[in-house]
Amino acid sequence: MSDVKEKYAGVGTPVAIDPRDAHQMVADNPQAYLIDVRSTMEHLMVGHPVGAIHVPWIDEPEFTPDPHFVRKIREVMLGGLLGEGEENPPLVILICRSGRRSLEAGQALIDAGIHNVYNVAAGFEGPLNDSHHRSTTAGWRFDQLPWQQC
Repeated sequence: MSDVKEKYAGVGTPVAIDPRDAHQMVADNPQAYLIDVRSTMEHLMVGHPVGAIHVPWIDEPEFTPDPHFVRKIREVMLGGLLGEGEENPPLVILICRSGRRSLEAGQALIDAGIHNVYNVAAGFEGPLNDSHHRSTTAGWRFDQLPWQQC
């Protein structure tokens, strides 16, 4: 895991990582939290990474950022703050559809003093291709990483 973590050194913004490295970080570190920040409908109907914890950044019916998002992430982490002084702080790895919302959510965490925040830049479904389809060029599903659908 240290090789993957060292590959992505960043401060002040969520660190962009690819889906395969995110999967490896979660597999290697029991203190890594993979958080799916997509809406409830996306999480349930489109599918989600196996083991991901669902904490929406933007959800129906308002479709505005959740003002309690940071608190909810801290609750997932049993109330712990990710301080720079901790010897081995937990990792927060965020994923959304294509990487945009998870980047925004990650920045909110960093602004609130939570560190070791990573963003799966290609997201769960990746960008649109020329035919306006996802999961065809990049993303968690494209990389054939474990996922499930309700």
